[in-house]
Amino acid sequence: MQLSNFKKMKNKIIIMAVSATLFGSISCNDFLDVNVNPDKVDANFVTPNYAFPGAVTGSYAIQARNLNAFASLQMNSLAGNSYKFGTPFIDDYTPNITTGYNATIWDTLFRNVTNFQKIIDYNDPSGTYANYKAMSLVMKAYYVQILTDLYGDIPYSDAFKRELNVFPKYDKGEDIYKASIAELEQAIQIINSGAGSAPSSSDVVFGGVMTDWVAFANTIKLRYLLRMSNVTGDLATYRDQKLAGLSGASFSSSDVTVNPGYSSSSDSQQNPWANYWIVLSSGARPTTGNQGYTLYTVSEHMAIALNGNKVHLPLKATTQDSRDVYQKFNGITDGRRGRMFTLVSTTDDVGVTTSNVEGVRQGATPGQPGALSTTPARAVSVFGLGAILGNNNSITSTDVNTAFISAASSKDGVLLSKAETEFLLAEAALRYPANFTNAQGHFEDGIRASYNYFGVTPVSSDPNTDPSIYISKINSVPKLGWTGSNDNKIEAIMTQKWIALTTVNPEQSFFDYTRTGYPVTPMSSISPAGQVKPKRLMYPTSEYSSNSNNVPSMTAADVFAKNKFTPFWAR
Repeated sequence: MQLSNFKKMKNKIIIMAVSATLFGSISCNDFLDVNVNPDKVDANFVTPNYAFPGAVTGSYAIQARNLNAFASLQMNSLAGNSYKFGTPFIDDYTPNITTGYNATIWDTLFRNVTNFQKIIDYNDPSGTYANYKAMSLVMKAYYVQILTDLYGDIPYSDAFKRELNVFPKYDKGEDIYKASIAELEQAIQIINSGAGSAPSSSDVVFGGVMTDWVAFANTIKLRYLLRMSNVTGDLATYRDQKLAGLSGASFSSSDVTVNPGYSSSSDSQQNPWANYWIVLSSGARPTTGNQGYTLYTVSEHMAIALNGNKVHLPLKATTQDSRDVYQKFNGITDGRRGRMFTLVSTTDDVGVTTSNVEGVRQGATPGQPGALSTTPARAVSVFGLGAILGNNNSITSTDVNTAFISAASSKDGVLLSKAETEFLLAEAALRYPANFTNAQGHFEDGIRASYNYFGVTPVSSDPNTDPSIYISKINSVPKLGWTGSNDNKIEAIMTQKWIALTTVNPEQSFFDYTRTGYPVTPMSSISPAGQVKPKRLMYPTSEYSSNSNNVPSMTAADVFAKNKFTPFWAR
């Protein structure tokens, strides 16, 4: 037997064994126990119902970890606990954006988008896997938007072909947007045609409910088009035509999540967010690399916002921060705060004890403003039960025990929260009232959805834990609630979305900030005077090494300026 034929036969044997498992008794946990390396097997032997779960879960893992950490620090939602770790995250705080900064995001997401493309290109003359191709088109568009928004122009039309094209050319961001929107529309057409077999447990997002995939595709399409709110000329005409086509469409009515059978059986089977930020399957806290339950705390910026502009100084009565950015929060305690982060009890100089979210100013070390020294050592807030478990209220303590580990490990991963969908619809109705309606209703429903996600239970001692009471208070406050000019309302949408997406999908708030300038987000205390936030990331070292003839040459300064390298919708 020739060597080439032997390899083919070997691959067939491997896939036949895998297929026997897939078409026999499938367990969700099987999707987390993949021992066959698809890079070693002919792609057409890996059926889409086998490939799709791994493509989704692999992509979500990098989103839940590296992308979440990057955006949480850039949006000043989280900070490093300088009481225990000196001055962590200097590159993030400065910020020092290089070809090595967060390069894992590019390297891993591109690899996983390639897996979606393999499903799309799968040789399926009978159309059996039509729905898997549609689902992969949606997921490809979902992650391509993140890559385009982070890096501007990227390889697209020549990309995702593995060995067939290892030197892909770069496409313009606006062309990628149009192509991705077309693929979302193609996915909807495939689903509506009724072609193909119905997915079941292999669909780790919706469990084979294809109408939910249509609503998800419409919502991602809306996100694309709203990102283009500032474009002009032909692009604006294109945007408006596509927005008109979404009038009356269905959108995601609940959180869009992924769960292939996450559990505490092993580290590899845990929800990757919990494994990275909270606890390992053994019950130990994660400590590898930038991981670490005690490394991260809430930032002073987020703490002030959640506390209603209450600042606790050691042995002094609670006071207010005088900076303009915090005045809209005056006296409005956010009812989500105790579920998002743990509360710390402090006693002032007249013996009054209060519980607040206690954070650290980004870049500050003990003894500096925002990280004042205390004796004993200052306590800071860490991730709360709502951030860890969502609206699961069966666990009442962050203390590590079997029930806590199990609940954290098995939690769904969030691709798109209902809160974000409602805020997208609120912005759409405010900007484009000819096509969308009820802007205020969607805005308020976004807040309610966020309260529900974090599992806030109304209690009489804190009226703000009732979302209706909180909403009634903020709606007399421009830039925080639904009042004032349209620009005030845009700032309110972005502010409430920033709070709602903290620890969930904070990268979307980073893109919103780049596009709108809201919510106003201070730089760290160690940023140079006049420093601004990056508008994109640099292409990674791997791209300059492997695709040097095509990757654009740019400098670190280009990251912070509006120029040809900036994502097209932010120029």
